[in-house]
Amino acid sequence: MSKEKQVGIVLVSHSGPVAEAVAELARGLAAGGATAPVAAAGGTQTGGLGTSAELIADAARSVDGGVGIAVLVDLGSAVLTVKSMLAEGDELPDGARLVDAPFIEGAVAALVTASAGGDLAAVEAAASEAYSYRKV
Repeated sequence: MSKEKQVGIVLVSHSGPVAEAVAELARGLAAGGATAPVAAAGGTQTGGLGTSAELIADAARSVDGGVGIAVLVDLGSAVLTVKSMLAEGDELPDGARLVDAPFIEGAVAALVTASAGGDLAAVEAAASEAYSYRKV
């Protein structure tokens, strides 16, 4: 499946380095070939802690292949920022969806599923299912 036909993944964190690290981790764990497009949108435009609607919109456009975008977020105000952007209706590409999932485990599950050709519903389900992963 070509990248143009894969669901894109956007990882929104209050920290640019955290978003980049989670994207790198997900790519590494989903390796075995080319992965679906994934972009980090962390921190503010000046590199501080926070969220930036502009960085999120840019990241979403960079991974948009026309078949949907799964947006995963780390904490409260990132959720509010993405919800606000979705409500506005013109800041994110059509097919963008906020996914309720743990940030790290969900990112890995989402990228693996998208890379295998899963549609947006499958990517969302895989990421959300990560809430049930037990560590002990």
